[in-house]
Amino acid sequence: MALPARIKRETADTGRDKRARCPSHLSFVRSHECSVPGCKSMPIEVAHVRTGTDGGTGMKPSDNWTISLCREHHQEQHAIGEPAFETRHRINMKDLAREFAAASPAWKRHLQKMEAQR
Repeated sequence: MALPARIKRETADTGRDKRARCPSHLSFVRSHECSVPGCKSMPIEVAHVRTGTDGGTGMKPSDNWTISLCREHHQEQHAIGEPAFETRHRINMKDLAREFAAASPAWKRHLQKMEAQR
């Protein structure tokens, strides 16, 4: 039995723009301490914010919706869910992600490149 034909990425992406990935921005985010106030734990991981963003069930949000979390807090974010995580640590993950994107030279270059391609 032969495999079925491959689906082109643009079709399988359910309308999301492939250009929403920016490894350089993820490196920028990862270069910061944990976003939980007072936490100095390492290593730092990039956590995608899903609630109220362009992500969804089984769909990773664009890289501009990321914050820095230590491994422990990143696991906790997934274990208890974002609303409970935000309440527990008194943070707003979407606002933090917006701040990271606004401060990121890599994300600014990424947006300029996207505009030039249009």
